[in-house]
Amino acid sequence: MNMTAPTCHHDADVLIIGAGPAGLALACALADAGMTVQLLEQATRDSLESPADDGREIAMTHRARRVMETLGLWQQLPPAEIAPLREARVIDGGGPSMLRFEPEEASDAPLGWLVPNHRIRHAALKAATSRSAVRLLCEARVSALSIVTDRASVRLDDGREFSAALLVAADSRLSQSRRLAGIGAAMHDFGRSVVVGPVAHERDHQGIAWECFRYGNTLALLPMSGRHCSAVVTVPGDQAVEWLALSDAEFAARIAQQAEGRLGAVQATGPRQHYPLVGVYAHRFAAHRFALIGDAAVGMHPVTAHGWNFGLYGVEVLARELRAAHAAGRDLGALPALQAYEREHRRTTLPVYLGTNALVSLFSDERALPRRARQLLLTVAERVPPFSGLIKSAIRRQLTGVTQGLSGGRP
Repeated sequence: MNMTAPTCHHDADVLIIGAGPAGLALACALADAGMTVQLLEQATRDSLESPADDGREIAMTHRARRVMETLGLWQQLPPAEIAPLREARVIDGGGPSMLRFEPEEASDAPLGWLVPNHRIRHAALKAATSRSAVRLLCEARVSALSIVTDRASVRLDDGREFSAALLVAADSRLSQSRRLAGIGAAMHDFGRSVVVGPVAHERDHQGIAWECFRYGNTLALLPMSGRHCSAVVTVPGDQAVEWLALSDAEFAARIAQQAEGRLGAVQATGPRQHYPLVGVYAHRFAAHRFALIGDAAVGMHPVTAHGWNFGLYGVEVLARELRAAHAAGRDLGALPALQAYEREHRRTTLPVYLGTNALVSLFSDERALPRRARQLLLTVAERVPPFSGLIKSAIRRQLTGVTQGLSGGRP
């Protein structure tokens, strides 16, 4: 049943709390569909316009790139800092098995691309603020929200109030807005942290990403432009301080030793960053006049590189549903469009979220039986047809974002 839009005054069609990449991308998509957007962000404008390099390299799927191109974000990225991901390899301990993921045969396209996180943040801000239908208010701290029959409202800590037909929370995996709306989330604290640092190396990485599940820690080597990689070390939380305290020479020596000479001589080229690992999955993605996107909906462990990709998938689906409602003159905050978004986004994300958590648990368990189990898994996945083909095909689809049957996810 069609519902007419409410007649009360709103400050915008949609309020978005959080001007991170997901909130900014959604603002772009809604503005392009003819809607007005008010973004509320607690950080300063200067920090948004000049985001610090946080050491994170973000893996982009083909579907995610298409969304960014459609919204004009991809075009804002420095071409020299976009690194193609041509292959991914997984090894466990010192075992002989190695799982390889390559593009489909006869395809010259890479599996995906790696882009510095701070470049994505800057590109998203530039794209959003170039649209006249998007307004951005910084240093805006939401202290309360109210959702009633005909509007969603927020109050800032300075007393100002804003209302809209729909309120969207995009304020991180520890979203205060989600909590204020009464929506809980399942949280998986892995008890581990990542230490990230850029390195230069003697040999060409050939666009290959390595995931090395060592005993004691995990090492990921993510190809960057030129002969540079981002070294991502996952350790028990109480060991992160030790890795951060290493000199550049000591850090480079550890990376070279764990890479087993694959990259030749290694040199640290920048500061290291430290991030605790906590996965989050909201109990609901939508309610009356309220929706969650980005990490506020799904906060992923980075091992499968799906955090920002899932954020863009959610933006694409929610914007599609809201665009249809807006074009038909329906209420943007009514449940039918929001529930359609929730169903599709949950279908896309939940299996990968649960599978990623199970994978991390298996590969971080250093007891004898789990060690044997993952060696067997790698052997079967690499060498035993038809399982090897099925497993690789399924994981390749997740890496590239090319999936059948989902809107926006088709080749």
